[in-house]
Amino acid sequence: PKESVAMPSFDVVSELDMMEVENAVNQVQKEIATRFDFRGGKSELELDKEAKKLKILADDELKLRAIHQILETKMAKRGIDLRCIKYDKEEAASGNIIRQMVDLKSGIDKEGAKEVTKAIKDSKLKVTAQIQDEQVRVTGKSIDELQATIAMLKGSGLKFPVQFINMRR
Repeated sequence: PKESVAMPSFDVVSELDMMEVENAVNQVQKEIATRFDFRGGKSELELDKEAKKLKILADDELKLRAIHQILETKMAKRGIDLRCIKYDKEEAASGNIIRQMVDLKSGIDKEGAKEVTKAIKDSKLKVTAQIQDEQVRVTGKSIDELQATIAMLKGSGLKFPVQFINMRR
């Protein structure tokens, strides 16, 4: 009897290490608490792990920008791709405070999955891409083609971070 041989494959995902996000947020909170330019104000940063959202409260525009900068620096140092941060519109909160929600994006949405599969098709590499929930499974006959696909996706300028997991030979 013929054995069915599984073709080599890998999955393209966009995952967020929430532990590292939490560590970065803790560092930002410490810095806000200790910096003299934030003293006496109400600026703060909160993490909602369930909703994958951050809430920024800032005394003014300048402090909001400072919090963005601290947040991005701390996240980058922890290896978190900044393309996963999506700032919502700023809103006025009570007492002249600025509130801003921040989405932490993880998973590949339908549009992102289409972007990945289109990039793979346009590359003319001999692999097939299949959308599965929040990831894309890439299958090919040769490991070299799969590695070429990974290299191509890394350099393709996608608007969101991707990782490559479950490499099967």
